[in-house]
Amino acid sequence: MYPTQEKAEALLAEARQQYDLVSQTHGRWDDHCRTAARCARAIAARCPGLDPDKAYVLGLLHDIGRRWGDGHLRHVYYGWQYMMQLGYDDAARICLTHSFQIQRMDAYIGRRDIPPQALNELEQALKAAVYDDYDRLIQLCDSIAGTDGPVDMAARMEDVRRRYGSYPQDKWDRNFELKGYFEHWAGAGLYQIVGAPRPL
Repeated sequence: MYPTQEKAEALLAEARQQYDLVSQTHGRWDDHCRTAARCARAIAARCPGLDPDKAYVLGLLHDIGRRWGDGHLRHVYYGWQYMMQLGYDDAARICLTHSFQIQRMDAYIGRRDIPPQALNELEQALKAAVYDDYDRLIQLCDSIAGTDGPVDMAARMEDVRRRYGSYPQDKWDRNFELKGYFEHWAGAGLYQIVGAPRPL
């Protein structure tokens, strides 16, 4: 299950308000989510069998765990828990899977900033998750979503590599596999569908 677009937009707006109360960086993660949502809807519209409205909602909510402030893995955990509590199982799974193109906890880039019990709970849920094309689609869109529009995938991954000190090669390769997968399905190049990439 997942909320309506109207409800998802309200949840995102409320999450941004809560984030601003506790954040020290005041990052534009909500604009990143909107870009991911627009890209997901545009790609889904070209892929028979995918629902563009569902894709848009899942893109909007993938980082909703940032409602609780700045951090790394904690946004995955809190977003997953929050959506489960609201009864939005599909959105909860996207909160869980969007950072794991490679379905292993050790593939995560960033700090494991949650307690050991929560980390174990998250790892077990990740192992049990059965990915579908919406998981793959949001993973792709997350990898190209800038705050002001789509960006070049390789440039964004290189930026992450510079900021975090590494970027696993298998995750890098998987992003390009996802790009090819959806380009083949949609019958068009990624940036033909979502628009020309903007500078980072």
